[in-house]
Amino acid sequence: MTIRIILADDHKIVRQGLRTLLAAEPDMEVVAEADNGRTVLRLAQELKPQVVIMDISMPDLNGIEATRQMLAESPGVKVIALSMHSDSLFVLNMLKAGASGYLLKDCALEELIKAIRTVVRQKTYLSPGISDIVIKDFVSGWATTGSSAFSILSTREREVLQLMAEGKSTNQIAENLYVSVKTVEAHRKQLMNKLGIHSVAELTKYAIRQGLTSLED
Repeated sequence: MTIRIILADDHKIVRQGLRTLLAAEPDMEVVAEADNGRTVLRLAQELKPQVVIMDISMPDLNGIEATRQMLAESPGVKVIALSMHSDSLFVLNMLKAGASGYLLKDCALEELIKAIRTVVRQKTYLSPGISDIVIKDFVSGWATTGSSAFSILSTREREVLQLMAEGKSTNQIAENLYVSVKTVEAHRKQLMNKLGIHSVAELTKYAIRQGLTSLED
């Protein structure tokens, strides 16, 4: 059986490199690429892949949120996070979103291939360094859970926050999310009240710390 794969990363050179490397595997096929979370959601519904290799820091909709929404619609898809972030907040939020694997971008190709074949067999694959993070936080009870944006804010509030942090206007956010301007304003007011943060600059810092967006280009 050929493993159908979607690559989701906002850097074209990363996607091209992964596509070339995976093409050498006789049992793997890259069926599509996406440069943001919303595109990968649409492609996953259309193409029904077995595996999605997902970056975390992507525009419009980050990889954590995209994973949550994708698996709610298509629970059979296996998501492998391939990220530059080794911070426990990113790792644990991605795993809580339902990812079956987590690798760092400096891993060897052989490790990625192994991870793909592992998750297809209904198992979890974590890079050795990532395993240490998960075990350590499991033992300590993951003290950050209660203060995570993924536990405090609703899905729509997180989407609005990411787009605000990326510099989108209220009108642009409304158009992006297919809702009214009043709805966006209501979500913005609610998330500000929940977080106790009322300036765009501080909200942007919070969004970056929480992995909703990044300072990458």
